[in-house]
This record gives sequence, C-alpha cells and structure tokens, in this order.
Amino acid sequence: MHYTKPYASHTALRANIRQQYLADETRTVETLLNAFTSSVNDDLEIQKTAVELIQAMRQNEQTSGLMDQFLQEFSLSSQEGIILMCLAEALLRIPDAQTADALISDKLGSGDWQAHLGNSDSLLVNASTWGMLLTGKWLTLADGVKRSPYTAFKKMLTKSGTPSIRLALRQAMKIMGHQFVLAENIKTAVKKSKPRRDKGFNHSYDMLGEAAKTQADAKEYFNAYLNAITELARQAKTDQPDLNHGISVKLSALHPRYEFAKAAQVEAVLYPRLLLLAQAAYDAQLGFNIDAEEADKLEISLSLFQKLAEDPSLKNWEGLGFVVQAYQKRAMAVIEWLADLAQKEQRRFMLRLVKGAYWDTEIKQAQVQGYTDYPVFTRKPNTDLSYLVCAKTLLTNTDAFYPQFATHNAHTVASIIAYAEQASIAKDSQFEFQCLYGMGESLYTQLVGQGEYRCRIYAPVGEHKQLLAYLVRRLLENGANTSFVHLLADKQLDVESIVANPLDSIRGRTSHRHAAIALPQNLLGSHRQNTLGLNLADSDCLDIYYADLKKWQSHQWCAAPILASNEVSNTAETVSIPAGASHLIGTVQTANAPQIDAALTSAQGFSADWNATGGASRAELLEAVAALYEQHRNELMALCQLEAGKTLVDAVSEYREAVDFLRYYAQQARQLFVAPEQLMGPTGEKNQYQLHGRGVFVCISPWNFPLAIFTGQIAAALVAGNTVLAKPAEQAPLIAWRAVQLFHEAGVPLEALQLLIGGGAEVGGKLTSDRRVHGVVFTGGMDTARLIHQSLADRPNSPLPHLIAETGGLNAMIVDSSALPEQVVQDVVASAFQSAGQRCSALRVLYLQDDIADEIIKMITGAMAELETAEPTLLDTDIGPIIDTAARAALQTHLDEFKS
Repeated sequence: MHYTKPYASHTALRANIRQQYLADETRTVETLLNAFTSSVNDDLEIQKTAVELIQAMRQNEQTSGLMDQFLQEFSLSSQEGIILMCLAEALLRIPDAQTADALISDKLGSGDWQAHLGNSDSLLVNASTWGMLLTGKWLTLADGVKRSPYTAFKKMLTKSGTPSIRLALRQAMKIMGHQFVLAENIKTAVKKSKPRRDKGFNHSYDMLGEAAKTQADAKEYFNAYLNAITELARQAKTDQPDLNHGISVKLSALHPRYEFAKAAQVEAVLYPRLLLLAQAAYDAQLGFNIDAEEADKLEISLSLFQKLAEDPSLKNWEGLGFVVQAYQKRAMAVIEWLADLAQKEQRRFMLRLVKGAYWDTEIKQAQVQGYTDYPVFTRKPNTDLSYLVCAKTLLTNTDAFYPQFATHNAHTVASIIAYAEQASIAKDSQFEFQCLYGMGESLYTQLVGQGEYRCRIYAPVGEHKQLLAYLVRRLLENGANTSFVHLLADKQLDVESIVANPLDSIRGRTSHRHAAIALPQNLLGSHRQNTLGLNLADSDCLDIYYADLKKWQSHQWCAAPILASNEVSNTAETVSIPAGASHLIGTVQTANAPQIDAALTSAQGFSADWNATGGASRAELLEAVAALYEQHRNELMALCQLEAGKTLVDAVSEYREAVDFLRYYAQQARQLFVAPEQLMGPTGEKNQYQLHGRGVFVCISPWNFPLAIFTGQIAAALVAGNTVLAKPAEQAPLIAWRAVQLFHEAGVPLEALQLLIGGGAEVGGKLTSDRRVHGVVFTGGMDTARLIHQSLADRPNSPLPHLIAETGGLNAMIVDSSALPEQVVQDVVASAFQSAGQRCSALRVLYLQDDIADEIIKMITGAMAELETAEPTLLDTDIGPIIDTAARAALQTHLDEFKS
C-alpha cells in the first residue's frame, strides 16, 4: 500500500496552497480586503478611466460585434439561447444527414423565436436574417406569396430536413465558431494575425484540444504544439519572449490520465514531452504558458512547473509562464509560492492572471463529491476583489514576474492602469494586457493604438471538430448575465452601472457567500445533510486516510452472528482479501439452525414494541447511526477496500451512499410515520389512516455493495417499524458485522436488529421459508430472487409476505452521432469498468451508430489501455480484483464462449 505525493517539495508555501483549497469564503474575502489598500480618490480616478473606456468603445462602430450581439439577444438564461448552444455544440460533428435533420427539427422547432423578432440590428441575430441564412431566398416563396418573417420561418422549420437548411445551419454554426477560433492551422493563424500585429497586438496561440483520452490523442496534440512552436520560431523577431508570439499549453492534452491519482505516471510520461516543448520554445525565445485547468489539477500542474523552473537546460529563460485563476481562493497563495520559486531559481516568470473559466464545473463537482466547501468564490465581486489584490501583488513584484492581465472588464483594466502608475511601472514594457480572440479588441484598440500599452490576443487554433468544447465554454462564460461582455452589449444599461466598483458590494457584508449557493453539506436544505466526502485531490486528506489504512491493514476483525439470545456459533473460519488469499484480515463464525430459530423468535416477540416506538424516535436512531458511520469513516472505507476489493474512489462512494440511506430514510420516516390522519366518514364513525410496521423482515444484501445496500435495506425496514434479521453476502461478513455493531452502539435494540452470517441455502433458505417472516428485501441475481419468491409462496397457512427484490439486468447504451465522442468514451469506461464491472448498473452492451462506430471504438480501446489493474488500496488503481474464484471462473467461461 502506498500513494505518490504529486508534488516535488513539501514547502510551507505549498502547504498554504492546500490549506486555502477549500477555505471559508467569508474569512478569505476578509483577508483579501485587509490586504487591499485603496483611497477614495483612487477609486474615483479608476471609475473615471473606466467610464471613458466604455464611452469610447460605444462610439466605435465595431464595439458590439457579431458575437456580442448574439450573446445579448440569445443569452443562456433564455430557452432559445440554450437551444442554439446545443446546435452549436453538436451540429458540426454529426456526419450523417438523418441525425442532423432530427436534431435541427427537434431543437429549432421548440423555441419561441417570434419573441426575438426585431430585437437586434445585427444581420445574424435578427430572426428574419436567420431565415435568410437558412434558406437564401425565402421572403418570396415558391408559390409567389410573401409572408411575414415569422410565418415563413415556421414554414421553413416544418421542412427542416431539406439539405439546404441543414447546410445553411452548419454554415451558421461555423460562422459562430470563427468568432472565437482564429484559424484551422498555425500557418494560417500567423498569416491572419499579421494585421493585428501591425497594429501593436501580440499573440499567444492555443492549439485546440481540451483533453486527451488516449495516448494517440496525446501524441497528436504534442505534435501540434511542436509544429506550432516551430512555425512561431520563424516569426520571432527578438530574443525577448515578451516581444515575440507565445504559446499556451494544456497539460491535460499531453496525457490521457492527467489527474491527481496518476501523479507518478504523469510525471514520468508527460514531463519529458513537456520539457521537449519548453526547450523548443526556449531556443526560439517564445513565451510558453502552462494553461490553467480544473482546481483538482492545480497541485500536479505546480509540480510540473517547478520541475521546468529547476531544469538547467531552461536557465535564464524569461518565457516560462504559468496561469493563475483569481476565482480560486488559493490564487494569492499560488502567487506567493511562485514568487518564492522565482527567487530561489533567480529567474522571472511570465504570469497570466485570469478570472477563471470552469466556475460551473467547480461548483457542481464540489457538491457532487461532498466537499467541505468550494474551491472557487461563489460571488463574482469576490473574484473581482481577488483579481485586483493579485494584480497589485504582481505589479509590485516585477523582479519575479512579467504580469499578463487577461480581462475584458473596463473597471479591471482601469484599476491595473492606476496600480501600475502607483508602482511606477513602465506601461510599455513591464506588463501587458490580454484578451480572447473575437472579444475585447475594441477595448484594447484604444490602449494599444497609441503605443502606450501592450496587449496580447489569446488565439485558439484548430479544426472545427476540435472547437466544440472550447466554443461551449466561451458561450457559457460570456453568455452569463454577470459577464462584462454581456452587460456591455446591453445598450439599455448606463455606463456607471457597468463599471461599478466591485468592492462596493463587498464592504460591510457579514457574510460573503452567495445566499443561493449553500455549502455542499447543506445542499439538500433543511431536509437532511449531504454526506461529506473525501477530497482525493488533496494530499493532506490522503495522508490522514492512508495512515489509518496502514493501521487497519494489520487489524483482525472477528465477526460472528449478533443475536438477542446467547446461542453458540459455529467454528470460526479465516477471511482473506480478494486481492491475495495470504493476507488475512479476520475470522468469521456462521449462524447455525438453533441461532436462526432463536433470532426469529426474539424478532417476532419484539416487533410490536419496536413498532410502538414511533417514526420520529426511530428516525433519531438512524441519524445517530449516520453520525457513528461518519466517526468511523476510515475504518468502514478500509473494510470496503480490504474485504470487498474496492478502489478508493469506490470506497468513498460506498460509505457516502450508506450514510445517505440512513439520513434519507430518517427524513422519510418523519414525513410518513406521523400522527394518525383523520379520514372523512359517516356520522358516528371515526376513521383513521396510519402506517405501521408489518412484523419481521429479512434483509438479504449483495457483496458488490456490502455497506451501502446492506445499510439501506436495514434502515428502511427498521424505520418503518419492522424488526430485522440481516443476512449479508457470504463474501463480505466483516463489513456487515461492523455496521450492525454501530447500529447497536447508536441505540438500536438487539431484538430489533440481529445479524445472521452464512450461506444462502443454509441461512437465507431457512429464513425465507419460516412463517414468522412477514417480508423479505433482496438485492441480487434473478435466479435467487425466483427461489425466494417460490419459498415465500409455498408457506402453508401463513399470511402472504411481501417481497421487495432488486435484481440485475443487461444494461445497454445507445449512442448516435450527435453525442460528443469524448463524453461517450468517458461514460462507457466509467460504467463498464468501475467496481471491476461488478455491479448491476454496469454497462454490458454498447450500440454505436455506424457513422461514428470506428472512431469511438478506437477511442474506447485507447482509453481502456490506460486503465490500471492492481491492488485496490493503491491510489492509482482503476480496476480492483474480482470478488472470488467462483466469480472469476464465471467470467472466464463467458470470455471463452465469446472467443469461440
């Protein structure tokens, strides 16, 4: 058991970065406010400059460009905006006419386009011109009758399967894509950028490729970067990187498993590729920026950057750069660490400061994973404050940094101008502004045109099939209602409101969190608490867990039936891990016939008393169990890894699902098991409706979810007022035994919950055939479910019991050509191979449309090649062991049949 720390040195500054990862937002903002100094006169001067910039922009005829107007009219807060984004994201990649026609008809046919008629002066945005774009000549139709634009537009949509409309829409989407992507290859990009360079703009080129899914992808992206650097080397006019073109590199494009858990593999394989690119950029004296990505990739990005900074072959090069996202709470800590590294290595880094482009993803990820907080600020003014504090820091540390301020916000630009003057920084040589291609040029034309300030255009380069993910991110980022670009395009907004000082909405607040964005643990509101997860991209969290795991690996659990009586169990047998029979983790005693009979008797005798405790009391007990589960989280996860062979990712999910079951059923009990409901009826009658337990329930759980489903079955049956006899899977008795112990520790009576360990025939068969059992909850195979059903039905002279059975199936995925291939591959691999495919929800059959089948099969094959099969306790293991030899034999038989 081990895991590799994804950082080169455990410095105090790097520790500070980790501490700020999920820091409290209010405390972080207060710290930034205390570090920020600004006088009233400074604020007024910044406001004045920002107003002048916007007024000049609005006087410029090109201020509100094609894309700005499009985003203003069809914002992502409207149904039509979402529809058009769906088309933009999908239409270009669909190779077949039938699917494209179906998508066009489905999406465009559902929008309220009439509401947008005449709202814009843009030739593209105006609905009548959309019609002209679609059909070329539609105002005079085939029958010679002229109709209103809306009537004609609807008529076209009814014929949206025609080739002319399909081709026109594809062209429209390409036009949209060209607003953000400079060219399809680097040679054309350099040629197209010449007019802007003649005006004083420089460029940083980004070779489109959001993330490699296979090693073939990574090699293709590497060659694209190297080819771009070679071409840019021909254009270099000086030995100063800040005066030459530059290139931005996404590390996730250079390795298909660019993630925290794969740190050792990534550094071994990716770093040599990265070093070759950096050395080529060094030889040409180009700017070479490591681009920013999601928050959980920051640590490994810093580690790779540190290795580049320390590499002797790159000494004295001032073109090495890093990108810092101000919306991350640790932005200042990252800058402090980079400044420390620059001082240590006696060099100067380029540093591009951005606000961030993955906000929605970061918020969602933190919620889904149950983090303690968010890695990003939830309020945009907080991000703006962070950006300004970072900007001031960079401008006062120009020995360590060549600052590159990427922003389209006039107030931010005005602030940087003021800070540079205060720091006596040469505005024409010691820093630069940056903007995205297709956006913000009208703002910077005013500053660059007179030769006063430098500006570099971030210019994506790539083919249409590669621009999809980039295009969607740009639409999401700049179509948001809070975006400066979006606000600027709204002519109804006055200039002063657009350039309001973000600090005005920060100062004086008691809480700096967004009121509508609860902490991940409070995501479910007052109903119940979301279970905290384990951040697997935080080395501090992993240090604690693996220290505990080391202790539990040498621990011996001694499981036995847990009964209300004192019946003696069978002889103990040893329990070993699935990954290696020689590693013993405990012993287990199975239940015998007298124990089963005694358990049934005590459960039946206590059922009325347990039912009488009431739903609220039982709900409190479940919540107490949930709290104990959380206290013993590491032990329960370690058991899942050791006894059930689960990877760390699966162990976290298993534990969280178990706790969720406990809190969910407690919540349900408070709603359902309340005071009797009085029903209407004839005079003199009193009719009431109330839920009660049925009696004794047998819960038979599977080995593939030995904690979650085991806990869920018991929790539901108990809280409904039933006494429970729990029979866990033969392969996971230790997990069940420890879980039942925690139920009892929380206060659940022994008579209400008893554990009977043993085989299906020996224990399960006896339980389900006994007339004292009022219901069975079963999760497992269909054959076993039928046997249980038959056993319950064959009991003579007894009430008909309830059977709740969840059985396995044959899950299929159907993929047509509108699907994003990268997303398909990601979901296929996750569904088919997570938990080693040993779950009823695992993908078994994949149906692919012929037009895309070869490409996707190739990608899936490449992605599968990157999966690591190893001991499940290792951090970088993707696929753990098959549960036992019998399961392995069944799989081998299946495989042999297919091979034959």
